[in-house]
Amino acid sequence: MRKNLNVIYAYTIMLGLIILVGIFQSWNVALSILNMCLISAVMTMGANIQWGYAGLINFGIMGYTALGGLAAVLISVAPVQEAWQAGGFNIIMCIWLIVAMVVIIKFILKNFKKSKIRSYIIAGIIIGGIIFIRITSEQSIEAIESVNPATTGFLGGLGLPIVFSWIVGALFAAGLAFIVGKVALGLRADYLAIATLLISEIVIAIIKHEDWLTRGVKNVVGLKRPVPYEIELQTKEWFINLVARFNSGKLELISNLSDKQAALNQLVIEGSSVFVKLCYSGLFLIVVLILLIITQKALYSPWGRMMRAIRDNEEAANAMGKNVVKQHLLIFILGSAIVGIAGAMLVTQDGLFTPGSYRPMRYTFLIWVMVIVGGSGNNFGAILGGFAVWFLWIEAAPIALFLINLFTSGLPETNALKAHLLESVPYFRYLMMGIGLLLIMRYRPKGILPEKIEIK
Repeated sequence: MRKNLNVIYAYTIMLGLIILVGIFQSWNVALSILNMCLISAVMTMGANIQWGYAGLINFGIMGYTALGGLAAVLISVAPVQEAWQAGGFNIIMCIWLIVAMVVIIKFILKNFKKSKIRSYIIAGIIIGGIIFIRITSEQSIEAIESVNPATTGFLGGLGLPIVFSWIVGALFAAGLAFIVGKVALGLRADYLAIATLLISEIVIAIIKHEDWLTRGVKNVVGLKRPVPYEIELQTKEWFINLVARFNSGKLELISNLSDKQAALNQLVIEGSSVFVKLCYSGLFLIVVLILLIITQKALYSPWGRMMRAIRDNEEAANAMGKNVVKQHLLIFILGSAIVGIAGAMLVTQDGLFTPGSYRPMRYTFLIWVMVIVGGSGNNFGAILGGFAVWFLWIEAAPIALFLINLFTSGLPETNALKAHLLESVPYFRYLMMGIGLLLIMRYRPKGILPEKIEIK
């Protein structure tokens, strides 16, 4: 217990800060921060597996997050029958054609020696296949996108519970990671970072512009929830009684019956939002705990020790007979799959899919800051980094506003400096993030909770 005191202290402080937000701002805000912290923690665990365990630089986190969000759409949205009738069959045929092309090319590469003729045949298959797919799919895509474009204009999904998309999001991300890993993992670290970033940009571009699949920048809204809706809770007698019992002290102070009923109605409205967020918190916490247990077991297993040995000295590990390339590919796939889960969780909470919102600053570099601040190679550190950085990211503006009002309280409202500072409040989050990162790098260069090498 004593050796884990720093972990206990760090998480206690973090939990205390979230509770303070609930006390001084609102519990809705506090729970919103908590839920996003939990989702960020899943992302940081995925990035930590790749960087902390194996030393792989993946700047494509944004792309895997978007694939998780796409999985939420394809799983939960009901199929659009008119769109399927308009061109769904041709789209399926084109997908199978792509699969057939991949299989044929792989067969040629495996069974024929390298030569100009082989290269020409492969080039011909690719070019011919692209032309045929283009001709076959163009009219079908136009027909699909013209089916009630204001609300649908795409094929839709399977109409299943959205929680299933968390698993499918992991599979989508793992599939892309397999392809990327086969192509890019042999590159030097800096080239790997560039390659993964560019591939993720390609993924985002496809998701944004293929309206038949994702509605593109028109967004998908109204996704089904795995938790109750607020408006439904507000009409349930058991919930109204629960709120009344929980706030009995406040309600007893009101003598007028109509005023008491109005106060109860307001409390029910506020309580329904808190209850829904608590349900999300429970779901997300279960995922975080499961992943934490699995990653901790993996970290201190023989496989985890092997990955750290490969990370610290690839040449020595290779000389001892370890298949470095295979292990790098495996851990790249595992880390990306976890990020895919987080992407599906994020869309599940928001209830909408917005491809235009996936930007490198938010979904790649901020995640890296979380891992670095928390402590790479330490699962508890990575999770803490997700909590701390996201908390600061959200609360930077309120904290900056409070400090500006405090230090300029003696100045009139028309003062130019005070007005300029108040207008610049939204940008203080970047300043505070930069200062925080500099302080961590100066005084805790290995993160708040650095990696601990333990043999179990």
